[in-house]
Amino acid sequence: MSSEAANPHFGSARAAVSDPELIVTNLHRNYTGVSTTIGVLLPLQADRHRLWLVGKPLPDFRSAHSLLAALAASRRPPAGRPFRIWHVRRNVELQVAWLARDLLRLPIRIVFTSVAQHVHSFWPRFLIAQADAVIATSKRAASLRPNVAGIVPHGVDTRFFRPPADRAREWAETRLPGRYGIGILGRVRRGKGTDLFVEAMLRLLPRFPDFTAVIVGPCKIRDRAFKAGLVARIEAAGLSSRIRFLGEVEWAEIPAWYRRLSIVVAAARYEPYGVTILEAMASGAAVVATRTGNYEAMIEEDRNGFLAEPGDADSLTAALEKVMSQPDRLPAMSAVSRQRATALFPLEGEADGISKVYETLWQGKDLRPAASGP
Repeated sequence: MSSEAANPHFGSARAAVSDPELIVTNLHRNYTGVSTTIGVLLPLQADRHRLWLVGKPLPDFRSAHSLLAALAASRRPPAGRPFRIWHVRRNVELQVAWLARDLLRLPIRIVFTSVAQHVHSFWPRFLIAQADAVIATSKRAASLRPNVAGIVPHGVDTRFFRPPADRAREWAETRLPGRYGIGILGRVRRGKGTDLFVEAMLRLLPRFPDFTAVIVGPCKIRDRAFKAGLVARIEAAGLSSRIRFLGEVEWAEIPAWYRRLSIVVAAARYEPYGVTILEAMASGAAVVATRTGNYEAMIEEDRNGFLAEPGDADSLTAALEKVMSQPDRLPAMSAVSRQRATALFPLEGEADGISKVYETLWQGKDLRPAASGP
């Protein structure tokens, strides 16, 4: 099953745009988390604006233009607008847009989405200060950036990610042991806290025989020794059948895994935002995450999940024990997760919030400080 078939936003008929008012860049050669956030939004944004995707095509938006074509189209303002907006999300894209505006003198304005929750070094700070407007995805990110025009949290597609009709049956169909699945999704590496999750499972699974843990995600060459050490620990504990590395799965299979799992964990030591937990919540899973990213805004403690301290295996174990020791509460926690995802983090709300920033610029309000700089 392809991602196009799985995603309800894909394939809606649209006429080709020859005079875009909005340029959305995706200049990274690899498909990354940023690519995902761009891709899921584009179909909704295309319903609101005449836009071009520039750079690499995306699964949910195949039509893409070259950077040279975008520069050529930006030599003059679009019909009905005083300038084109370039929406960028990476430093290299911000640098290209800045040079296009200030060196080539193109009539464009730059919107930059900032997710990082740390203070950047000099050059990224300088680049961000060149943006005409910064969209922060959380209060913490907003507190660290100039030019912030609005806080617009990432949203989740609540049609693509949805609860199962029968979670127990979905789990049983995996033919994995136990009655409940608990999992972590994402790259296998230290930064994502895969080792912390494994440590917690080594402590807890012997006490909770109804649970089986899965680790869904790729492992890059440089992290293979890290993974091998975890596998060795699992084998030594005699838990190889109940802590399973499933490797990378197709994008179309990801929603199915959320529907199978009763508890989804995000154990990162640092996370800029954390869309995985939103996807899990929309799918009706109870959630446990570390206090990084935007997880504290997503999780209502003791209602849809719990929070743990980053890098602290004891804290993560304690948080997970609170959920695993009360499996009868999982249906209620599932309902709260779904309700919070749909009420607080709808994808449509993200698209609307971004459009408000665009309109503020088009209406002539200069959101940059008088003296821009790091």
